[in-house]
Amino acid sequence: MPTLPSVLDLTADPAQLTAALVDLESVSGNEKAVADAVEAALRALPHLSVVRDGDSIIARTELGRAERVVLAGHLDTVPLPTVPGSRGTVPSQWDGDVLYGRGTVDMKGGVAVQLALAAELAAPSRDVTYVFYDHEEVQASLSGLGRLARRWPELLQADFAILLEPTDGTVEGGCNGTMRFHATTTGRAAHSARAWMGENAIHAAAEILVRLRDHEPATVTVDGLEYRESLNAVKIIGGTAGNVIPDSATVEINYRFAPDKDIDAAEAYVRSLLEGFDLVRTDAASGARPGLQHPAAASFVAAVGAEPKPKYGWTDVARFSEMGIPAVNFGPGDALLAHTDNEHVHADAVRACHAALRTWLG
Repeated sequence: MPTLPSVLDLTADPAQLTAALVDLESVSGNEKAVADAVEAALRALPHLSVVRDGDSIIARTELGRAERVVLAGHLDTVPLPTVPGSRGTVPSQWDGDVLYGRGTVDMKGGVAVQLALAAELAAPSRDVTYVFYDHEEVQASLSGLGRLARRWPELLQADFAILLEPTDGTVEGGCNGTMRFHATTTGRAAHSARAWMGENAIHAAAEILVRLRDHEPATVTVDGLEYRESLNAVKIIGGTAGNVIPDSATVEINYRFAPDKDIDAAEAYVRSLLEGFDLVRTDAASGARPGLQHPAAASFVAAVGAEPKPKYGWTDVARFSEMGIPAVNFGPGDALLAHTDNEHVHADAVRACHAALRTWLG
């Protein structure tokens, strides 16, 4: 017999709904159970049209409003913690008003807010597209949102998008871009007892590290928000044995660049800093300008009331930006707790996020 999906009560307190979602373990690649439950709950709402694609779901109001807003969130989480006694795991645990568990912050609290709003708002002031997608926490080629953008672009079109990633209840506009490089140095192998017979590739990489260490990261103002860049060595690989002079070494480099640059400009900047070294770009993702001047974005920022901040990390607002849709991050929970062995969110943070969006959309 087929397994029936878990039943989600979308009328429950959004914090309790968060716990129910956390209890449906959904490490990337294992989103089916939570996607089944989300789909079943949404199809029970007659005011929404629902489309499922793999383990991603799009649900839309069709009221003919003057504006359309996307509320988006991913269903997957990073792997469960392996440290004994960790509370940021599955199933969830309550400690007073604090909910512990994998995904409480990143980002089932945000998903719970989406679902609660989908059930409550049969006639919102703006048409709403609710997007729930798989495979956010893994390589970009697997992204469920990327797949939806390719297959269902007409269903994602909107005037404004809100990604409910954790921001501690503050609007974070746009995001930095990110790219990685391998910088490789070569030498000549020799016995370490006769090192003068070889050339040490690891030593040759020292100049790369010096340039990166001495680099002054820029702070770039884009549409009124200040994005701080960073350029760092994140991994070094080299050597074959404890008695062999290494003939090859590779430094992996990560550049987080402000959204005033496209990928080509960002790559040119790194290549100019590391001129003379063999650089291979291994991946890249554009950033997103905040777009806070758009009327829908401006009205949302005004409704939230807090001063907007820049998003330093990369998020899927960049995908919406590529589609020509201004987008911000706004969700419950402290992003510094995401992916930790102690991941947790306060119930009031989920409720406050829900209340802000309900007021704006109501």
